[in-house]
Amino acid sequence: MPSPASASTVLWQGAAKRPQGAFLPGRSSVERRALEAQNARIMAVFEAAGFEHIAPDVLQPADIFLERSGEDIRARTFVFSDPEGSELCLRPDLTVPTCRYHLAHAAKPDLESKYTYCGAAFRFAAAGEHPSEFDQAGIEWLGASDREAAEAAVLELALTAVKAAGLADCRITIGDLGLFRALLADFDIPVRWRRRLQHHFWRPQAFRETLDLFTGESVRLRTSISGNVDEIAGSTLATAADWVASTLAGRAIPLVGSRSIEEIAARLLDKAADRSQRPLTGAEARRIHDYLAVIGAPDAAIAAMRKMQHGGAFDAALDRFSSRVDAMDRQGVAVGELVFAATFGRDLEYYTGFVFQIEALTLACRIQVAGGGRYDDLLSDIGSPVAVPAVGCAIDTGRLLYAIAESGG
Repeated sequence: MPSPASASTVLWQGAAKRPQGAFLPGRSSVERRALEAQNARIMAVFEAAGFEHIAPDVLQPADIFLERSGEDIRARTFVFSDPEGSELCLRPDLTVPTCRYHLAHAAKPDLESKYTYCGAAFRFAAAGEHPSEFDQAGIEWLGASDREAAEAAVLELALTAVKAAGLADCRITIGDLGLFRALLADFDIPVRWRRRLQHHFWRPQAFRETLDLFTGESVRLRTSISGNVDEIAGSTLATAADWVASTLAGRAIPLVGSRSIEEIAARLLDKAADRSQRPLTGAEARRIHDYLAVIGAPDAAIAAMRKMQHGGAFDAALDRFSSRVDAMDRQGVAVGELVFAATFGRDLEYYTGFVFQIEALTLACRIQVAGGGRYDDLLSDIGSPVAVPAVGCAIDTGRLLYAIAESGG
């Protein structure tokens, strides 16, 4: 699992002061031995907790990552074709490869399984940024029936592992995408609106623009053919596709980009339906903004959200969040030191619920070293015939080694 990202997160800032070549594939023998010793300590923690050590394939089908990862990962994935024309990629993380390994080897897809790994991941990086090849150690817990307990255990193991590596001081941020999904479920709005708001949760500017559209605060821009979408309002997809094809041909507008006629027609049908849809009220928009403004220690955040009159789905999700915090406390996690942020998300779009991030605190900055979360839809998306609950975490071990050195460890 790659490290998380959100508008409120301080990202990797050590590149400018990182020694030239540090933690790159061509690192010195001393650096390599230090990294190997650290990785061994991390893996000892995971294996002692009952996680099976596996080595997922480095080469992966590109479509899985390009379709199910966030825009940032898609833009940085190394993609190429094999001699037979199949599109492959170097794995940009190890979560999806682990899920594919599970589907290929488990007796049943929903059989509870616990995996750990330590290996290279690859993402394009400009000169001076985080290395294009970096080491990642992590765990994936698939099929656990007690979801909150599994989430708490994964967070505790991640903390134990980075401390075993030598990290003394860190900050832990947590979030819950399930709370935001439940908040929207209590709104009397079209399902497509909920999906669009959820889709843009990771992109603050796009999220604000979408919300403004749904409240009527901004005007929808009309493209060369969208100004006439009222002509297809209520039509079937086939009828709308015929209309799009005829309109493009009649106006000599070429079909550019990757969208098909049917995809364009589906988008225009949504636009036509949106025009007749009741906009979100000011009170509804405030409910969204009030939730997104919540930040603080978990107990204080729970108390603040209890005062919000959101609805039944949100209340149930908040009960699950509270149960998770209780489970963390039982696991020995210092709950009072965690920071909950409603706006906290991830840079991968397959997460569905609890998410977290661990940052090392150095004298100069905070450095992301680990992160994880719940991703209940991913195995179904890549071929499982049944739903499989899943949660995991990953540590960028090269970054962790650097952060410990910067902290004087």
